[in-house]
Amino acid sequence: MNATQLAAYTTSTGEAFQFWVLGTVAVIGALCTVFMKKAVHSALCLAGTMIVLAVFYLANGAYFLGIVQIVVYTGAIMMLFLFVVMLVGVTAADSLKETIKGQRWLALLCGVGFGVLLFAGIANASLKDFDGIGGANANGNVEGLAALIFTKYVFAFEITGALLITAAVGAMVLTHRERTERAKTQRELAEQRIREGVHIPPLPAPGVYARHNAVDIAGLLPDGTTSELTVSKTLRERGQIRDVSTEALNDLKALEQRAEERLERRAVEPATFKRSEEASK
Repeated sequence: MNATQLAAYTTSTGEAFQFWVLGTVAVIGALCTVFMKKAVHSALCLAGTMIVLAVFYLANGAYFLGIVQIVVYTGAIMMLFLFVVMLVGVTAADSLKETIKGQRWLALLCGVGFGVLLFAGIANASLKDFDGIGGANANGNVEGLAALIFTKYVFAFEITGALLITAAVGAMVLTHRERTERAKTQRELAEQRIREGVHIPPLPAPGVYARHNAVDIAGLLPDGTTSELTVSKTLRERGQIRDVSTEALNDLKALEQRAEERLERRAVEPATFKRSEEASK
């Protein structure tokens, strides 16, 4: 057995330590992605798992895959998904609705099939001989990867591309809704609001009279109570509204007290000034 084959069959202490530490982090992140209640937290855990996978790629000499994993998947796709979830909002009630009949059983079947393929791949890799990455990266990692993609695994990548395109088109079809009636103008919406009499003027902005303009802070009415109309319905259902009514009232009382002290001080100063002038005369 030469030096290359010996290096391929042996594992150093640093590699073993890296595998067990990062592997544990990756498994925990994957489990948190599935079991987290909030979609934002699940997306963050998935992004952390992808970063750990990128470190594995870089450690094994697959530099192109490692950089693509960070830049494309973690940096672009996952962050885009995270921003969409944060802007649109996903509640727990939405995730429990069955939009497609039988999708849970289909997802379970796909998960079992993927698990079988994964274990079969691991068993095949552990039973057969391998030469390491020296032969694959003989002319460079990018060139070796391109040779495998466009020769041996060209049909697999073509099928994967077709599946991704089908998924994108399916998402567009499911989210697109044809308008069945004419869109109402601003005048018609105003007339409808006045006829209903629910709330004739425009909705107040968040943070009004609350000494803050954040979207998650309810505005205060003149009597000091909070107005539910000043915050988004999505934030109310998700329980992400900060209550600052007591804090705002305390600040208002402190401001009024300082104003009264200044007014009293100004009222005392002229009288003292007049008495000092009379005494000088």
